[in-house]
Amino acid sequence: MEEKFKSLPLRIGVGVILLNKSNKVFVAKRIDNPKDFWQMPQGGVDDGEDYLAAALRELYEETSIKEVELIKEIDETLTYELPENLLGIIWKGKYRGQKQRWFLMRYLGNEKEINLKTNNPEFLEWKWIDIDMITEVVVDFKLNVYRQLKQKINQILID
Repeated sequence: MEEKFKSLPLRIGVGVILLNKSNKVFVAKRIDNPKDFWQMPQGGVDDGEDYLAAALRELYEETSIKEVELIKEIDETLTYELPENLLGIIWKGKYRGQKQRWFLMRYLGNEKEINLKTNNPEFLEWKWIDIDMITEVVVDFKLNVYRQLKQKINQILID
């Protein structure tokens, strides 16, 4: 990592692991990455906003989804660093990566309500996948976070 980027802070963020009734995970394909990578809803925390409120807001802003129930907040904060080619570009160059709190939630609504054509669309399409597939579809720099999440989700669903 170039010296000028090492001192950049990590962006404070949240993520949502959204399960349907069959315990499949919601993932969506980003507009700004034409390759076949999928991710779970996630985003930044506004000043003074608590993590759960931020997670619910981000989920709604990205997918129009409102009807969810919280299953569990993931115990630890997970982080990732941006790859060299994105440093100084993403998030107006203010951050070198993200430090995230994740929330496991159950979708209670009707799939017809899911709408990616929001005010500021981030995704092209969405689908439900098996939990074990999340590490197969994610962009490489988020892989470690998704590996940890997969393990934690599977443990929570067993308990």
